[in-house]
Amino acid sequence: MSRKIGIIGAMELEVEKLIEAMDDKKEIEYAKRTFYEGKLEGTDVVLARCGVGKVNAGVTVQMMVDKFGITEIINTGVAGSLNEKIDIGDIVLATNAVYHDMEAIAFGYERGQVPQMDVFEFPTSKKLVDCAEAACKKVNPDIKVFKGRIASGDQFIADKDTKNNIKKYFDPLCVEMEGAAMAHVAYLNDIGCLIIRAISDKADDSAEMDYPTFERKAAIHCAGMVREMMKNM
Repeated sequence: MSRKIGIIGAMELEVEKLIEAMDDKKEIEYAKRTFYEGKLEGTDVVLARCGVGKVNAGVTVQMMVDKFGITEIINTGVAGSLNEKIDIGDIVLATNAVYHDMEAIAFGYERGQVPQMDVFEFPTSKKLVDCAEAACKKVNPDIKVFKGRIASGDQFIADKDTKNNIKKYFDPLCVEMEGAAMAHVAYLNDIGCLIIRAISDKADDSAEMDYPTFERKAAIHCAGMVREMMKNM
């Protein structure tokens, strides 16, 4: 099977920069989404912006698998830091992802466990994580890179109590709204997955103030990182 990379971006600016850099691109409308198929730095890719939240994220990955035959998925976006060592502007590469808003405790499941799934956390691809780390160090040498768990849920976390509860139960490096759903679908389809998160806020009472300020920089950093990865695929 030939290699084809699915790339899903959360930010319009980031998606636009990657689309501009593509060669031989075709635009396909499908299920109220726009997909761009072509080459990025010589690598076959399919690119889309999924929208906010877990359902949008998971559906978009599955469509890329079914309609375009992707063999790996790369998702980039922003997240709120849950670790005091990780500052605004830093990059987190997920080694696994969990749902912080899944709860079926009444049926005997651990908090965060998807009922009847054979895993608690959804793994990502070590090869893709290593490739992303090397790419980031090359194109963004001043940015710190961290590797570890991320937590996802259909909430923008902007208060300390919610933040502390997520840290207590899941101990992730950061929190966001799509990654675990993408890793979940990748796991079901047995394809490699990479989740890149640029830290835009501290997931507390300052989040609303920080997010707009740092989103633009995050988009530029992530787009440059993905392009560098494609050169080495």
